[in-house]
Parts: sequence; structure tokens; C-alpha cells
Amino acid sequence: MLELEKNTTTYVIGGIIILILTFSLAFYILRRLGKDPRNILPVNFAQKIRIPLLIFLASLIAQVAVIADIFMFETSKKIIGHISIIGIILSIAWFLILLFKVVKKRMLRKYDVESTDNLKARKVYTQYMILENIIIFIIVILALGISLMSFDSIRSVGISLLTSAGIAGIIIGLAAQKAIGTLLAGIQIAITQPIRLDDVVIVEGEWGWIEEINLTYVVVRVWDKRRLVVPTTYFIEKTFQNWTRTSADILGTVYIYADYGLPIDAIRKEQTRLLKTTDLWDGNVNVLQVTNTTEKSVELRVLVSARNSPTAWDLRVFLREKLLEFIQKEYPEYLPKARITINKNSQE
Repeated sequence: MLELEKNTTTYVIGGIIILILTFSLAFYILRRLGKDPRNILPVNFAQKIRIPLLIFLASLIAQVAVIADIFMFETSKKIIGHISIIGIILSIAWFLILLFKVVKKRMLRKYDVESTDNLKARKVYTQYMILENIIIFIIVILALGISLMSFDSIRSVGISLLTSAGIAGIIIGLAAQKAIGTLLAGIQIAITQPIRLDDVVIVEGEWGWIEEINLTYVVVRVWDKRRLVVPTTYFIEKTFQNWTRTSADILGTVYIYADYGLPIDAIRKEQTRLLKTTDLWDGNVNVLQVTNTTEKSVELRVLVSARNSPTAWDLRVFLREKLLEFIQKEYPEYLPKARITINKNSQE
């Protein structure tokens, strides 16, 4: 008995030494590979993977010890055996998730979402973001499922549930219908892309940008820095406005109401002059039209273009302010007024 204890202690010490040496060697190799610019691995990949690598090596050595049957007690053998199997499964899942993140980051390096013409970049970013969520979800579910199936008691329960899953499956399916529909909506958004990251949208009367796209919900950053959290099914089932669906450039309108006597050509010339003095205008659309007349005033519609919706908003504010100042200064008599005619011959 004493001899067996000594052998077990020797095996444990030897396993710890092997673990330290193997981990140090693997960590050194990964760090060297990260420093090579020709390698796909980033510089800090070794730091990111050190914990799952340590868990994997420790679990692998423990599993070898279980197979070699060096443990004195059967209970210890079973416990360490299950823990080592779970450690191997979870560490591999952890490694796969980190590896996919590295590949995604490397693939996205060639796309710049900060550029002016970033439509393709936002399309690719959206696909990879949703694809990342799907892959991580699948890896986690598979890892947990395989880990639980390593226990005989849980496996028997799972088999018994499968054999009697007729009515129960229908009930669970109906209960999870909404959750499954939300997940499928996230996948559909990744494929059809009715929205992309940084798209300008109007949702529930709120104007903002698509900030996050997840499997079950989308975060819209509203113009006043609020966040609108919307389920992914909303963008499949309901109508919403997407101002940057095909391109970021957009038209902006400004309405001005003035008296009938206001010279339209003078306002049109002033509008052109103002547009040429600002970088907010992209140089494409410059239109001034009389779009309506009432008994009190005429309606002038200014139609201009800008490279994106925030710039279009600033351009509209700029033109509205400057054209109003021009009319106040040059043609104050033609501001909207109410006309009253008094008939002196009328009898009281």
C-alpha cells in the first residue's frame, strides 16, 4: 500500500513537470509565431490562448493518467476522468472560438468602415458579426452537449427523453417558436442584409444608426445618444426606413414660406452662392422650386444633396438659417403677412 502511494505521488509530480514543460514550449512557439509578420496569428495570440492551452494540457495529462490506471481509488479515477474529458472538450471549444475571432479580425483588416464610401465594408462587417455569433452559439451548445453526454446518468436520461419525445417535442416546439423565429431572423438578416452596421434607419419614429446586430436583437443608436433595442424579427416583419440601403448619399429638403412678391431668382442665386461656400454640399443636387401656394404665402422647397445623412442634416440647418437671414436683410417686406381689406362703404 505504501509503495502504491509512493508510485502515485511520483506519477503526479512527473505529470506536473510534464505539464509545465509542455505548456512552456507550446507558449514559446505560439509567441514566436505571433511575431512573424507572415503568419496569420496576431502578436498577442499566445496571451489569449494561454488559459485554454493550460486547461487542455492539464486535462490531457490527467486523461492519460486515468488510462494508465495509476489511481488508488476507483472514485478518484472516475471523478478525474470526467473532469479531464470536460476540460478537453471546453478547452477545444474555447480555442476554436478564439481562432475564429483571429480569422475574422484578419479578414476584416482590408475593409475600412471609417471611409466615406464604406458600403461594401459595412456589408462584410455585418456578415462576419452575425456569422461570429452563430458559430459561437453552435460551438458552445455542442461543447455543453458533448460534455453532458460524457456522464452515463445524463446519457440515459437523454435517451429516455428521446424515446418519449412525441408530445413533449410538440409542446417545447410551440413554446420555443418565438425564440427560434428570432434566431432565424438573425440568420436571415446576415444573408439578405436589409440592415447593415452603421446604416441610418428610422425605427418606431426614431432616427439613428445601426450600432449592433446580434442573433436576437439589434441596437439602434439614436441621434441624441439614446439606445433603441429592437428584436431582429422587427426588421423582417415590419416596415422601416433605411436611408443608406444602396449608398450613403442622400437628399435633404428645406421649406421656406414667403410673400407672393419675393423674387425667386434672387433666392435661387443666394442658395447657389451659399452651397459653394460650404463643404457640407457634395456638389450634385441644387434645386429651388415653388411647391405650393396658399391664400397667405408661397411655399419654396430647397432640394440639396450631401454625402451622408448627418451631413445632410447640418446642410439643411445651414441653408434654412442663412436664407432666412438673407430674406430678413434684403427683402423684409416679403416675409409672410396677413392681409385684411376694410370696405369703408359697408354699413354697420
